[in-house]
Amino acid sequence: MTAFVAETLGAKFVEPLPLNLEACYKDSGSTVPLVFILSPGSDPMSSLLKLAGDNGAKLHTVSLGQGQGPVATAILKTSAADGSWVALQNCHLAVSWMPTFEKYWEQELTSKEKVHNMFRLWLTSYPSEFFPVAVLQNAVKMTNEPPNGLKANMTGSYLLYPISDPEFYGGCTKGSIWRRMLYSLCFFHACVQARDFITPTHRS
Repeated sequence: MTAFVAETLGAKFVEPLPLNLEACYKDSGSTVPLVFILSPGSDPMSSLLKLAGDNGAKLHTVSLGQGQGPVATAILKTSAADGSWVALQNCHLAVSWMPTFEKYWEQELTSKEKVHNMFRLWLTSYPSEFFPVAVLQNAVKMTNEPPNGLKANMTGSYLLYPISDPEFYGGCTKGSIWRRMLYSLCFFHACVQARDFITPTHRS
């Protein structure tokens, strides 16, 4: 089916678009959280850190797990007041804290009178039945599917920060040597990620 669509309509209809965090950010608001639905091999944090830097925002990150609930609540309270950004990572690991988080969000983070207009709440989670439904329904939802195939993996590497930064990519004095080394590294990384390009050696 993929080959048929690519042949009849064009390859662009079967190639996934890169995640545009800037567009997602513009769709959000101080009371509208942004949820990354994770998939294996995807990590949006480097892109999120760059987006925060580009917008002059201070980003606080909390990797959720045992005992991190009170820490996250304290950071949410201060950030909602001063307009910082908060990223709560791996919400699927904080099953017992999710009801508390949902209650706090509904009481403190859904009113524009209580929240600074520059505040943003970013959440990352693998699909989980324990993730608060109310938060999910009111959020901007994003997913970044892992690239499939060598070309998609190579493209994904070149679109990631800092490689996508023109100053980083073009700022080396050893221009051609640097670009060849970078290409080789991205190619090797793409082969490891794709895996289907690596076949076992059979010995007789």
